[in-house]
Amino acid sequence: MRDATIARNYAETLLELATRANDLRGWGTLMQSIADAMNTDPKLRAFLETPRVDAGSKNAIFRKALADRAPSKFVRFVESVVRHRRQMLFPEIASEYMDLVDRVENRLHVNVTVAREADVATRQRIAESLSKTFEKTVIPHLTVDPRILGGAIVRVGDTVMDGSVRRKLGALKQYMMGR
Repeated sequence: MRDATIARNYAETLLELATRANDLRGWGTLMQSIADAMNTDPKLRAFLETPRVDAGSKNAIFRKALADRAPSKFVRFVESVVRHRRQMLFPEIASEYMDLVDRVENRLHVNVTVAREADVATRQRIAESLSKTFEKTVIPHLTVDPRILGGAIVRVGDTVMDGSVRRKLGALKQYMMGR
C-alpha cells in the first residue's frame, strides 16, 4: 500500500476514536503536536526512524510523554502506529485527520490572492461571501500579489476562480484587438 492510503486509513481510525470520545479538535491538536515535534526536532525524527530501537522502547517514550496530556485511547492509537512500524507517517496522519475533521464539520480551506493586504473587516467579508458561495464554513488563507492589480483569485483544490483586474483587462484587450 502507498503511504498516503495507509495514513488515510489511520486517520479514519483516529477520527472514529475521537468521535466516540467527543473530542475531534483535542485529538487533532494532540496528533498535530506529535507531527510538529517530528518535523522540528531532528533527534526525535532520528530516534523514530532508527531500526536499532525496538517498538517497545519507542512506545515507552510516547507513553511517558503523553501520560498526563492525552486520553489512554489516544496513547494506545499511537502505540499501535509505532508497533506496526508506521511512526514516520505521523505528519501525514495528522494532515489527513484534519482534512477529515474539516469535512465532518463542513469546513473548507480556500486560498485567496488579493492585490494588497486586507484588514479584518475585508477578511470577514471574503469569508462570508465564499461561505455563501460554497455553502460551507470557509476559512480563507490570504496571500498578497500586487501584480493582480485588484479583485481576487480564489483557489479551491484544482478549481481557480480568477476575478482579478489583471485578467479582466487582459480579456478586454483581447476583445478590443478582435481575437
